[in-house]
Amino acid sequence: MDTNAMDNAMDGGRRLLVAPVGCLLAATPGLLIGRVQPILPLLAIGPLMAATFLGTRRTLLVCCWTVLLALAAGLDSGAQLNAGFAVRWGGLLLGCACSVYAARQRGRLRERLAEARGVARIAQEAILRPVSRTLSGTHVSTRYHCANRESSVGGDLYDLAVTPYGLRVLVGDARGHGLDALRTAADTLIGFRELAYAAPDLTTLAKALDARLAPGLGPEDFVTAVLAEFGPGEVRLVNCGHPAPLRSGQRLELLEPRFPALPLGLCPDPRQYRVRLQPGDRLLLYTDGLTESRALDGTPFALLTECATALSEPTPDGALHALYDRLVAHAGGPPTDDLALVLCQPTEVTAPVRV
Repeated sequence: MDTNAMDNAMDGGRRLLVAPVGCLLAATPGLLIGRVQPILPLLAIGPLMAATFLGTRRTLLVCCWTVLLALAAGLDSGAQLNAGFAVRWGGLLLGCACSVYAARQRGRLRERLAEARGVARIAQEAILRPVSRTLSGTHVSTRYHCANRESSVGGDLYDLAVTPYGLRVLVGDARGHGLDALRTAADTLIGFRELAYAAPDLTTLAKALDARLAPGLGPEDFVTAVLAEFGPGEVRLVNCGHPAPLRSGQRLELLEPRFPALPLGLCPDPRQYRVRLQPGDRLLLYTDGLTESRALDGTPFALLTECATALSEPTPDGALHALYDRLVAHAGGPPTDDLALVLCQPTEVTAPVRV
């Protein structure tokens, strides 16, 4: 049995013991003093606790045990003919019935919540598809981490498309957190998937994305993005306010744009620039969850130093795995911000498809 299963089993055992112990403690005064009628309302604590922690069947068992305990205590004190005792005992029966109903409703809600989470997980996986394959002569590997425990997708995004102009890759980061950022990220991905195959160059693609997103964004909303297009022996880039890609090969360097542009949604005027790729070079596209990570003492993540070691791994998947492990070790736990990593490595020199 693994650690999680053992923890779950122990938690279940503790929860199973909570309700009977509560009933025993509540009934103790009446049981110890045989002539004193127990305080029946306190016995309702057990069923209420059972309805909170246990399932319907176990709650029903606790209720039956509680009712029998109350009846036995009343008979022992000679109050079986007391009208007040009968009223209080009837109230306890009603409380037990409500506890069973509450446990049943809670079980149904948990089942519906599990179904909703399953549907959301499938939808989120459709939005951000994990990739580890060779496309148009370039091997692409991805790694994604969402800081929100209730979701698997946040405001960071990535996507790729094999177009007549070559393999195109998008990595971006929608401003903010929560559902608003997720909605903006989804709109960005939908726009990219519709426009990537028709735009003749990355500059046109970035402007078309901006025109598509701007009407639906708030006055302070935007999306930082970097677009990459792989050609024979080179990569063409457009950067709209996003962290600069990192090229790993004979030397490690950040590919900063000569003319910075505003993020999408703020009417950017991007310019495309080209970078040569030698055999064996790798191109890392990432979001600010990597650069803004901090250790417990506030030390920033050493991007170039850590990437120099991690990206030397033999396989792209191994390189991303090593980089993520180094980030977790530096931060002392999972990243507190969303993180998207896309590592591209040309495997062969291919000519783009003729348009």
